[in-house]
Amino acid sequence: MTLFSEVSGDPTARPPVVLIHGFGGSAAAWDAVVSLLPEDLPVIVYDLPGHNRSLHTEERGGAGKMAKAVLADLDAQGISAFHLAGHSMGGAVAALIAMRAAAKARSLTLVAPGGMGPEINAHALERFAQALTAEELTDALRIMTAPGVEIPADVIESMAMDRERPGAIEALEEIYDAMFTEQSSPVKAQGVLPLELLETLKMPVAVIWGDDDAILPSHQMDRLPEHFTKLRIPGMGHMLLDECPARVAELIVTQTA
Repeated sequence: MTLFSEVSGDPTARPPVVLIHGFGGSAAAWDAVVSLLPEDLPVIVYDLPGHNRSLHTEERGGAGKMAKAVLADLDAQGISAFHLAGHSMGGAVAALIAMRAAAKARSLTLVAPGGMGPEINAHALERFAQALTAEELTDALRIMTAPGVEIPADVIESMAMDRERPGAIEALEEIYDAMFTEQSSPVKAQGVLPLELLETLKMPVAVIWGDDDAILPSHQMDRLPEHFTKLRIPGMGHMLLDECPARVAELIVTQTA
């Protein structure tokens, strides 16, 4: 099965921005951000392997496999230059693509990215992975957002419908297991990207993180190279694409200018 992507604008006119969602999401996770991007900025937004319309692609698993799949698809589309933006697990995927295709990546925007430190709220993610109904998803997402922020009901309903696809929950459980380095440890640690390779990135790199992120602690940003642009947003949680889409869109515009 071919990896699914949505393309808007003309990616041959200028390098497109490639948007990569997080664990358990889909291309629709970026809708609020995309609506705020300039009309002349081409956009390619993916369903990652094991998610939604890419449910049965062979490359599902860890971030490394997913990065390989996205990069191969961009090559197949003839995209020789692009900007990258990724949220959560998609941030780790985007960073790996940037490291593997540094000559093609014009910028990298990381939104509460995975893989930047070992700490991770594995219990909350496991609960999210197993949620089936709109009610269960609402409860699971509550810890991921800042107090008072509600994910729109239609977004929750769409996520619940995605999980009704045969094999969807099994795929999420498989991807969940691939996140961690020590499966037998009572405190699970996520895999960490090689900081020495992140240090070598020459394109503009920006990181935006919610100060109250209960899934991936924002202090992981402090470990990243000094030449990265780093924005910590007070009062925001992990779901920045929903909590402050305008801030994320503004950062992407700056990165792609």
